Amino acid sequence: MSEMDDLAAFAVLIEAGSFTLAAQQLGCSKGQLSKRISLLETRFSVVLLQRTTRRLSLTAAGAALLPQAQALVVQVERARQALARLKDDMAGPVRMTVPVSLGETFFDGLLLEFSGKYPEVQIELDLNNNFHDLSRDGFDLAIRSEVGKDERLVARPLLAWHEMTCASPAYLEQYGEPQTPQALAEHRCLLNSHYSGREEWLYHQQHELLRVRVSGPFASNHYSLLKKAALAGAGIARLPSYLLQTELADGRLRWLLRDYQTRRMPMYLVHPYQGGLPKRTQVLADYLIGWFKRSGEALDRLSLARSV
Repeated sequence: MSEMDDLAAFAVLIEAGSFTLAAQQLGCSKGQLSKRISLLETRFSVVLLQRTTRRLSLTAAGAALLPQAQALVVQVERARQALARLKDDMAGPVRMTVPVSLGETFFDGLLLEFSGKYPEVQIELDLNNNFHDLSRDGFDLAIRSEVGKDERLVARPLLAWHEMTCASPAYLEQYGEPQTPQALAEHRCLLNSHYSGREEWLYHQQHELLRVRVSGPFASNHYSLLKKAALAGAGIARLPSYLLQTELADGRLRWLLRDYQTRRMPMYLVHPYQGGLPKRTQVLADYLIGWFKRSGEALDRLSLARSV
């Protein structure tokens, strides 16, 4: 046993008032406890107790040492409680709501990487393009492109994404590659029916705004379906940059019109305002921030590699 253990045993002994009760509390024999107190007296070269068959009496040295020993017991108990709270905090559900296509992109990471590291955290992932009232609906986290001025929410920036114009090599081999946004008018374009202005695609080059009327054989309000259609060679799509890292890297899709910019959209990790997040919610928030950072860096590297 360490000196700290013996000090704690001394405090427990005085609190219990007898070697028998103290030994029971400490889970040792009376003889072992007596030996620990004797070792403590030897280390400090003092006598701590006057022992009789009926009662224990503190010497002056024992009275001086007792408050320090009691404080040590208190600190140990606080540490134990803190660890217990941490363990409790790391077990349980975290409810999160995110846009449909975005949730699908990091689902594998949540299922394998995060859940492998934190198996006691239970993630409930709501894929929904409509905004929930987080407090009212009982959500711990959300990912949103807009946060407004709701003072009940705390927002942390994740990334700024933009739509990338892309098509499969098979489509480009059959129909050719557009060199300007205006050329899209002659192509089969895949439209996002979530937007009222689905048939008008906007591009910027320097200070010039270009508006292009497009049409095509397929429309959907679901980015993932539009990506599948583009991969199948059905046409040209405009898809979020966060959705394309793998397909651009392995060549299944090609980034078109790279000299023309589309608007950048911020993305935020949002949670209801409170004094401090539960540990299980905080580690999930940290994981998501790291995931978006890695994804952004990978896309930047891909962009640089393709521009060389």
